[in-house]
Amino acid sequence: MSDLAAVLWDMDGTLVDSERLWDVSLADLAAHLGGGISAATREDLVGSSLPRSVAAVRAEVGLDPDDRAGVDADGRWLLERTKELFAHDLPWRPGAREALAAVRASGLATALVTSTYRELTDVALDTIGRGFFDVTVCGDEVAATKPDPAPYRRAAELLGVDPAACVAVEDSPTGTRSAVAAGATVLVVPSEVAVPAGERRVLRASLVGLTVDDLRAALAGEEAGRAADHPTPSGAH
Repeated sequence: MSDLAAVLWDMDGTLVDSERLWDVSLADLAAHLGGGISAATREDLVGSSLPRSVAAVRAEVGLDPDDRAGVDADGRWLLERTKELFAHDLPWRPGAREALAAVRASGLATALVTSTYRELTDVALDTIGRGFFDVTVCGDEVAATKPDPAPYRRAAELLGVDPAACVAVEDSPTGTRSAVAAGATVLVVPSEVAVPAGERRVLRASLVGLTVDDLRAALAGEEAGRAADHPTPSGAH
């Protein structure tokens, strides 16, 4: 079994309660475009990329979601509005700051892996603290963002570790699918949307009291489960 090599942190809804701020900025974008956003659409967009979110809002208000110029312009509007919110009111998720500090103190490699664009992530890091992370991977720095595995694979590559030796900490179905597809074990702490049980995921109610031993146990438990599902054939070397 692999020892824990790195912890890969999602940001929105995991470390900071920013999904509530996205609620505001997405609703403001819909109003700016002359309409509104349904609860079902908002739920579907938790953890999604900026272009997908903008296209979904445009479709909801009756505008062409495939109009590249329109999506780009509305994406810029949404970024600027969200930056205003992030700069003035970015609350921590329960236990997140203490969990970050505990992992950092352990000497484990760490990464921030987010679908949020770099310019907005940098605003959030003014609150979170850049010193908690060895590397950061943002939504506009990979060819495909969550639920594609590319962001988590890139983080592991930058850290020089095997994704299978990593635990990702996520809150959304989208992010969980991304980390699982990359080969990591996921500690799932749902915030806005329920995340179903499944392969390579361990569910936890909150980050309050999280220790490095808990993360190691999550990785070891999932590896033990996979070994039991796929036992070594008798006589194999």
